Amino acid sequence: MASEAPADTELTPYDRTHLITYLRLLDADVEGAPWDEVARIVLGIDPVAEPQAARRAHETHLRRAQWMTEAGYKLLLQNARPG
Repeated sequence: MASEAPADTELTPYDRTHLITYLRLLDADVEGAPWDEVARIVLGIDPVAEPQAARRAHETHLRRAQWMTEAGYKLLLQNARPG
């Protein structure tokens, strides 16, 4: 898991690899799960040992997951079409 999610306006190989992670982050956000618990369980970063890294990773990956729901999914679908 990268310390920060991509901020590109295009779909990246990292995005494709972490689609399930993004879905898990979105689910946790809707459920109101605490960010530190999500960082530990979903991102595999110990928020006690690395609080700043865990917070940054959570924020950027959640932001990227939200971007996927707004724009990224369109790019994913466009790239999945034949031809």
